[in-house]
Amino acid sequence: MSFQHILTADAAQIEARLMAALQGRADVPVVHAMRYALRGGKRLRGFLVLESARMLGVQDALSAAAAVEALHAYSLVHDDLPAMDDDDLRRGQPTVHVKWDEATAVLAGDALQTLAFELLCDPALGSGDVRVELVASLARASGADGMVLGQALDIAAETATTPLTLDQITRLQAGKTGALICWSAMAGAVLAGADTGPLRNYATALGLAFQIWDDVLDVEGDAAKAGKRLQKDAKAGKATFVSLLGLDAAKARAQALVAEAEAHLAPYGAGAAHLVAAARFVIARES
Repeated sequence: MSFQHILTADAAQIEARLMAALQGRADVPVVHAMRYALRGGKRLRGFLVLESARMLGVQDALSAAAAVEALHAYSLVHDDLPAMDDDDLRRGQPTVHVKWDEATAVLAGDALQTLAFELLCDPALGSGDVRVELVASLARASGADGMVLGQALDIAAETATTPLTLDQITRLQAGKTGALICWSAMAGAVLAGADTGPLRNYATALGLAFQIWDDVLDVEGDAAKAGKRLQKDAKAGKATFVSLLGLDAAKARAQALVAEAEAHLAPYGAGAAHLVAAARFVIARES
């Protein structure tokens, strides 16, 4: 199967697992908003969980893949709020707070976050020790040392008197975008009881390439394909990889990072072919 077919098939499995996890829940707006927020998207993070697990011989990683997608969905719901990025469009649809209201969006995000950790308690993921490591590492990746730190630095940058430097933006994005991507790629190694180092290095390069390409798409992308408003950072005067490096140099940096990510997969040989394809996809996507 081609990479795109596998990505699509994995996305369908992950969405089915997420919808199954919400079956039997209360018939209230917050649960409807959770389902709404979970639909669509590339599911790249979930794919990285599943593919890293498959590569290392793990047969069932679906609940871990669903967990990181639930966590990611929560972050998007909260990031779109007026107090954060104040976006009204996500994945081509009205954001949760626009379709419902701010209180429902806050609560839906809260519930999606806790759903992620509930999913990681699935006995199908292995021993108690393995599940504890998955829970603890996702908490670190998503909390005040990871994604939330990156979001906080991003908000602080909006009112800073001087634009961020390249090093500062790199640190910001290592948390906001990179931390969950790193967790996703390393999850297969945790499930397999294998060394997480090569996959951590792969995902560190991949995550930075992903964010640089997001900045490229914000400048020259198609809003209809992206499913969200573009060029907001430029209008707000925020420093980005493109504003600091220039468009061509930013593209070149993303391409170099993809090559670096691929090099870190060398220990896995041909078994890493789909992870190599994922790295290349990051700088070929239009959304």
